[in-house]
Order: sequence, then structure tokens, then C-alpha cells
Amino acid sequence: MDTVKSYQAVIKQVISEYAKLRPSHGNIHLEPIFDDINNRYALMQFGWDRERRVRGNLIYVRIENSKVLIEYDGLERGITQDLVQNGIPEQDIILAFLPESQAASIK
Repeated sequence: MDTVKSYQAVIKQVISEYAKLRPSHGNIHLEPIFDDINNRYALMQFGWDRERRVRGNLIYVRIENSKVLIEYDGLERGITQDLVQNGIPEQDIILAFLPESQAASIK
């Protein structure tokens, strides 16, 4: 299996596990979005918490040049360590939500 296909599988597995979680309050749904053609992966949330509408992304990840770019990570614990624990090398993960001087890798 090539690197990109391997990374796609890991990212989808990790996001799918997060999608099984249920927020502790409100009627909020988590929905994974997978686009293998463009190498884009997201976890969206939508629903209601009391009288307030909840919607938006919790995770947004891209694969580009055989690197995993974490564009947004709104999880308390973060997705990075789960990706590493499931086989994506640290040197291939870029925290793209940080300034370029800090985002070179997760080290």
C-alpha cells in the first residue's frame, strides 16, 4: 500500500472513532466527511444545545505531497497523537494551523 493510501486509511479510522462520541449535553451530531479524490477529511458537528444552534468543523485534515496537514483541530485532546499511534510518522504531520515558523512538524 502506498503512503497516501495508508495515510487516508489511518485518518479515516481515527476520525470515524471520534464520530462515535456523543457530546455530554445538547442534541449534537458528529459526521465524518471523507474525500479521497482530493485528500480532504473532516469531522463536522451540527445540532442544538439548549436554544443555541451548533454547527461547524471539529477537525480538518489534508494530505499533500505525502504529508498530513492538520488545518484545524478543535478537539480537547487533539488528533495528532492518535494519528501517530496509528502509524503516521511524526515527521509527516504538519500543524498547518500554526504560523509557518512553528508548523514545520510536530516535534
